[in-house]
Amino acid sequence: MEDGRDRVRTHREPIFNLPAVVLAAVVVLFGIYAVQDYWPDLNVTLLREFSFVPGRFTVAFDPSAIAASLDAAQTRGAAYGEVARFFLGNGRPLWWTPITYAFLHASFLHVGFNCLWLVAFGTPVARRFGVSRFLLFCLFTAVAGALAHYVAHMADLQPVIGASAVVSGLMAAAVRFVFQPFVPVGERTESPDLNGRIPVYWQPALPLRSIVTSRPAMAFLFAWFFANLLFGLAPQLAGFAGATIAWQAHIGGFVIGLLAFRWFDPPAPDFLLDNEAA
Repeated sequence: MEDGRDRVRTHREPIFNLPAVVLAAVVVLFGIYAVQDYWPDLNVTLLREFSFVPGRFTVAFDPSAIAASLDAAQTRGAAYGEVARFFLGNGRPLWWTPITYAFLHASFLHVGFNCLWLVAFGTPVARRFGVSRFLLFCLFTAVAGALAHYVAHMADLQPVIGASAVVSGLMAAAVRFVFQPFVPVGERTESPDLNGRIPVYWQPALPLRSIVTSRPAMAFLFAWFFANLLFGLAPQLAGFAGATIAWQAHIGGFVIGLLAFRWFDPPAPDFLLDNEAA
């Protein structure tokens, strides 16, 4: 019997063959972090105006919860109380912050990790979606991450920053199509059934029910969720000692990215449809 491995030939893509939109995103994220790092006073302003602070969106309908948060911060020390009041500001929600928080980062390690995973998983997704759909998907998962964190911490006055929810959403989108049999990420396939070379990013998307029965996909999902829970409980293991990892935002971005993939997935290109018709 002919082994499926004999019917699928692969060759590797150039490692640094990045889509322009992914490269631009990396440059923007590192550029913004350079500004944050070089101008500390400006960084404080950026954090106040553009980070996501759940309590700002709660104070209007539940001021008692915010008062309790302020009291709790004050009991930890005067500095904690001042920081909480600083990020509460005038108590008005800043409606742009469920998006803009994703552009800010806390350290070089923070932005570096996010950009590394952005390159790894954003590349196949960007090639599949195209620029407009890719950017809209990133915005959508950023908002989803902020919403998930808000539901878990409605009265919290700590700022949330980082592109991790977006990166998590891109990972989830990639799960929908990269875990095909014998097709490693970053490779192309040559299928005699389609009479030509088919990029891995144009592999048919797996239905959600098929992901459950895909061993590579499920192994990735379990590893991803375990890592997020582990680092959420022990951030020092990820090199973020003293910080709080907003793992609920990561999970929110991932789950929405997995479920909303089909809303952003474009129709198959003509050359695939022509081969299918043939």
